Amino acid sequence: MTILQTSIPYDPLKSRPLPGIQPLAMDDWLHFDDAFSAQMQRRAALLDERRDDVLALDHSAEPAAQELLNLVLHHAYPGCLDHATRPDGQIVEIDRTRPLETLCRLVQEDFCILQKQGDEHVLTGAILCFPASWRLSEKFMRPLVDIHIPVASYDANIARRVQRLFDGIQPERPLWRFNALWYADAELYQPRSATEPRHITDPEAAGFLRSERQTLLRLPQTRAVVFSIHTYVLLADRLRKMENPA
Repeated sequence: MTILQTSIPYDPLKSRPLPGIQPLAMDDWLHFDDAFSAQMQRRAALLDERRDDVLALDHSAEPAAQELLNLVLHHAYPGCLDHATRPDGQIVEIDRTRPLETLCRLVQEDFCILQKQGDEHVLTGAILCFPASWRLSEKFMRPLVDIHIPVASYDANIARRVQRLFDGIQPERPLWRFNALWYADAELYQPRSATEPRHITDPEAAGFLRSERQTLLRLPQTRAVVFSIHTYVLLADRLRKMENPA
């Protein structure tokens, strides 16, 4: 099943130097778009069929995951306690003993939880249904520098800047950035080992552009940093026409 958005709320082809971070209002933290129902069905299937591949949670991160669930409910489903009715009409039971599973069934965003251990932030929990050429199992319980290997542009200087950025993130003051990745197919679940780097698709030949709207937010109580990923996949021809109108 091909799942596509028909539009995207920013220009994914606009070039910015790394890390390309911008401030964001809390009201704009989470997005619902026209692919909501189809993406949520895909998320549910992946959680049911590949749970160990898309979900990981260290015991130390359980309080942060529960705090994250409460924050998502507050912003996306205010007033919901025992269950939530999604925009597509589906009713989701709110199970606070399984916060990441519940989040997977509530919103389109994937979430990574990073906690400070020593001088670095470590990936201690995640629900990652739509990886863009990486595997959660290879990054779980690893620090930021290891998470970004083998990204060539993520050098020592960028690593220091990103760590300082993480240290400075404040509650209620999220940050965001985006990327743009060309793919030959529209599949949302694209795991790939770090030992098998992705072949970069020629933009002129690619059928689809995949863009991740990524946000960073500090949880006020546990002080964990949450990295969210909202995945957009669009027909490449649509973007080319937008960039080069007749």
